Amino acid sequence: MAAKTTLNAKNLEALGTRRLAELLMEIGARDASVGDLLRLELAGTKSPARAAREIRNQMTAMRGSRSFHDWNESPALAGELDTLRWAIVERVAHADAAEGLDLMWDFMELADSVFEYCDDSGGSVGAVFRAAREDLGEIAHAAKPDPALLAGRTFGAITNNGYGQYDGLIGILQPALGQVGLECLKQRVTEFSGTSATQPADKDSPGKVFGLSGSISEDEWRERRWLSIASIALRDIADAQDDVDGYIAQYDKDTRKFPRIAAQIARRLLSAGRAEQALHMLDAAVREDAADWRWCDCEWEDVRIRVLEALERNDQAQQVRLGCFERFLSIPHLRAYLERLADDQSVKAQEKAFDYAQEFQHRLAALDFFVSWPALDRASRLVVEHANSLDGDRYETLAPTAIALMPDYPLAATLVLRAQIDHTLGRGKSTRYRYAVRDLSKCSSLSRNIGDFQSYESHDAYVRRLRRDHGRKRSFWAMIN
Repeated sequence: MAAKTTLNAKNLEALGTRRLAELLMEIGARDASVGDLLRLELAGTKSPARAAREIRNQMTAMRGSRSFHDWNESPALAGELDTLRWAIVERVAHADAAEGLDLMWDFMELADSVFEYCDDSGGSVGAVFRAAREDLGEIAHAAKPDPALLAGRTFGAITNNGYGQYDGLIGILQPALGQVGLECLKQRVTEFSGTSATQPADKDSPGKVFGLSGSISEDEWRERRWLSIASIALRDIADAQDDVDGYIAQYDKDTRKFPRIAAQIARRLLSAGRAEQALHMLDAAVREDAADWRWCDCEWEDVRIRVLEALERNDQAQQVRLGCFERFLSIPHLRAYLERLADDQSVKAQEKAFDYAQEFQHRLAALDFFVSWPALDRASRLVVEHANSLDGDRYETLAPTAIALMPDYPLAATLVLRAQIDHTLGRGKSTRYRYAVRDLSKCSSLSRNIGDFQSYESHDAYVRRLRRDHGRKRSFWAMIN
């Protein structure tokens, strides 16, 4: 049985409504966000209209604030914003969808003033506006506004999307816009793309804008920006209308040759039952042979696999899977490749793939592959054979590798830990000394389970070498002592 002092609803009820009210008043006086929530709850008990007025009052105050919120203050700001968002959905929109829709639009318009005065490097404030964007779609669907009016407000939003708060809005509002609204929006965007760039620049504009490719005129920058906004909007409209050709038309012939763009177009052609055209689009893409193993981007290949399978070219699809594995040591592609082989073939193919990974030019990628598969015997072998060439700075790979190897492969785990220790001391990275101390302690424990250090130093010999080579790093040895 729970003690009477345990915090739960039943025990709190025993305090009585008056005492609870007094406590809430005290908390609300200390915490403005709690006070705002209490006011919203009180207004909501009266009527949705009273709740709407209170929400508007709080949004007006927030819009007028010029207090900057640093990164560590942004989560509290996000909490206040999410309280308003929740109140719009729960206290207004459920009872009056039209009023809730108008309020949610107003809430979304807060984004510009909020982001201007906060450091949202943690992303908590952005997450609230993304949630509100989804709410906007649901409320609009329930409110059933005039499609032309909704299209007008949507147009205003996507052309004033300074912080990305309206990204993807057209797809979210598609059920509420319907074909009529989408056509109205398409007309507005088309007119916008043809006329906006001809508008004169602001008299206070700097005249020049500097970017990665040098300086361009303010007018040229504005034209590029407007054309980009229009192109993205027309692509989103085409997607909402299942208009593949309209989507493709937003890319010129050269842009369609970028692998990522070709993949996006091919995916839509495949969904439309046009697999042959999708394959031609993929074949026309200009691809780089070099690949960075740290960025496993197989979007083009994944779409190609789906297209080939739709065309019943399964052997070619298998070759694409194998190619992805060989370029990036991609586990999902190797597993998918093996699953489509007979049992006896699968065993041989897996061993061959492991041999390939064992000789892969990027050893840390191979190590990560073997640990993630898992094939820890292979990981251990790789470490023992190439311990002296491990990059001790790549702790994001080495640390989990050491943990995985400790139970059954203490020598390999020790060598991984030594790589980290040697890098830390060799580069004099004093902020990492405490981690090196911890790793050295683990090496000491692991040494009791190592019967043969093979060609490597024993633990005692290794520590003596550290003292000889890094004896002057007193803060490190002070931690050891």
